[in-house]
Amino acid sequence: MAWEPHVTVAVVVERDGRFLVVEESAEQGRVVYNQPAGHVEKGETLEQAAVREALEETGWDVRLTGFLGLYVYTPAFDRNLTYYRACYRAEAVTHHADRVLDEGILRAAWLTRDELADCGRLRSPLVLKCVEDAAAGIDYPMDIVHEHHA
Repeated sequence: MAWEPHVTVAVVVERDGRFLVVEESAEQGRVVYNQPAGHVEKGETLEQAAVREALEETGWDVRLTGFLGLYVYTPAFDRNLTYYRACYRAEAVTHHADRVLDEGILRAAWLTRDELADCGRLRSPLVLKCVEDAAAGIDYPMDIVHEHHA
């Protein structure tokens, strides 16, 4: 099997010491926690994808406020698969409680950093790393990402 890079986005949304996460079905029937995250679709900017994924997975409209960083993850179950995650900071704006969430998403929840660290069910180590970076105050300006679409 050939190496597969995947461009993904995620958002870290913090409110009153809690972080917006999704509980989702994952590989091998696991149920895990993740940030609202997903793949960038054709024609989307990273920012557009981040806002879309947050809405589709949590029912929340979010406003991006900063860039947290670029995170790279190769899972142990498939060394030919690598995720490049552009992670944004965001604030929750409007909740659409009746919105049907993406397939595989069981629910959206607001958890503390400690609840995430202790749950033993993170989608990847990037989930906690992104929360810890946000809690540490990492916050790059949005214009650190340059996208040129001809």
